[in-house]
Amino acid sequence: MTETLIPFDEVIEKFDPALGLEVHVELNTNTKMFCGCPTEFGAEPNTQVCPTCLGLPGAMPVVNGKAVESAIRIGLAMNCEIAEWCRFARKNYFYPDMPKNFQTSQYDEPIAFEGYLDVDIQTAAGETETYRVEIERAHMEEDTGKSLHVGGSDGRIHGAEYSLVDYNRAGIPLIEIVTKPILGTGDKAPLVAKAYVAALREILLGLGVSDVRMEQGSMRCDVNLSLAPKGSGVLGTRTETKNVNSLRSVERAVRYEMSRHAGVLLGGGAVLQETRHFHEDNGTTSPGRVKSDAEDYRYFPEPDLVPVAPSREWVEELRSTLPEPPAVRRARLQKEWGFSDLEMRDTVGAGALDLVEQTIAAGASPQAARKWWLAELSRRANDMGVDLSAVGVTPEQVAAVQALVDSGKINDKLARQVFDGLVAGEGTPEEIVAARGLEIVSDEGALSAAVDKAIADNPDVADKIRDGKVAAAGALIGAVMKEMRGQADAGRVRELILEKLG
Repeated sequence: MTETLIPFDEVIEKFDPALGLEVHVELNTNTKMFCGCPTEFGAEPNTQVCPTCLGLPGAMPVVNGKAVESAIRIGLAMNCEIAEWCRFARKNYFYPDMPKNFQTSQYDEPIAFEGYLDVDIQTAAGETETYRVEIERAHMEEDTGKSLHVGGSDGRIHGAEYSLVDYNRAGIPLIEIVTKPILGTGDKAPLVAKAYVAALREILLGLGVSDVRMEQGSMRCDVNLSLAPKGSGVLGTRTETKNVNSLRSVERAVRYEMSRHAGVLLGGGAVLQETRHFHEDNGTTSPGRVKSDAEDYRYFPEPDLVPVAPSREWVEELRSTLPEPPAVRRARLQKEWGFSDLEMRDTVGAGALDLVEQTIAAGASPQAARKWWLAELSRRANDMGVDLSAVGVTPEQVAAVQALVDSGKINDKLARQVFDGLVAGEGTPEEIVAARGLEIVSDEGALSAAVDKAIADNPDVADKIRDGKVAAAGALIGAVMKEMRGQADAGRVRELILEKLG
């Protein structure tokens, strides 16, 4: 079925969007939420399981204390109130990768509630606008297993020949963070959604409670969106786009659903309340399953777990462990790095702040780190359709490339070829330089011969330089660099040209 999409500007003229974001975060505890199984990513399927996380009869769960601590710290960092008493519940529904046929979660008594995050976005005019995103709740639960559908064209169950289930992920501690409806964003709705998830990711990284690797699924966002007639003050029927796994895709999912909803409504139809799947390859969504607000999960208190009752003294002790707020951190780093307001705004907007900081820590200068991440690597990320952190190059590698430039072994142009090799997995920067023969030629004889050839091939340019028009040397430098495949020291080439031409 072909969707009718309305141009974004027309959507904004006629409708008010409402957002709701549900972010699932896998905590980086050593063991699962209710058992002692390890949580490392990438193990052989079904090797990190036990009777408890498989839901076998007679197995008894025990709450992971470190997960509770992380949940409290997350709630505090989002300005939430922390419950004095809360408990787990059983959320009953059938799904193939749910080994117990219920999920141990929190229902009407979450550990954290009534918080907020202030997020900044940059407008097209270069101005900063701040939006307050109110947090309804953050609650503890366990993750499900993972299904692998084999034989289809798109990795989904429809059209697959058979399915496999890996229960290694079942029982890993999760925090689900749910916003209240986000209103009044207008045409900024896609940017606000992206900025909120980015700000949340920055907080979680600072807390050290998760690696928040969206491409690996340790942070996933469900995007709820609805449209209502302009100025009506009501909420429309919402859809929920599930498991969006990059900042870029959060923005794209909101934008697409706004255009799609408008197409349905302007065509005289009614938006179906349903889940949607987001397609990374083309930025579209497709139907999942019909979902009702009245869906009955038959929640009831988990009889095998005692309530969680964090003391106020413990909560305040955990509050004292919180890192500096992101806005304070950004101001400090900007001063330390000597960035202008525009440079810092662009760094944050590109999602490069942590990457730049880690690259500087690995030995690069602030300007060099910023240059590579915001230019060369941002371009590659856009071409690949991934977030900057998933481009396949580490901060340590970027610093190593810059060290080669600083030592004179390569120049910026050759460094770009080194990044080609890094993305292709050809080894370390030093190994790539050696294997590809990229090191700058420092042999005076070879440089002199190349300069002589450039002068002979361009007599008119040479005459201009002899007549005192030194700026014309650029043409000869370019000819030498072309002859030597960019592997000459441009500064030394210029010196040789001027020496030879007086």
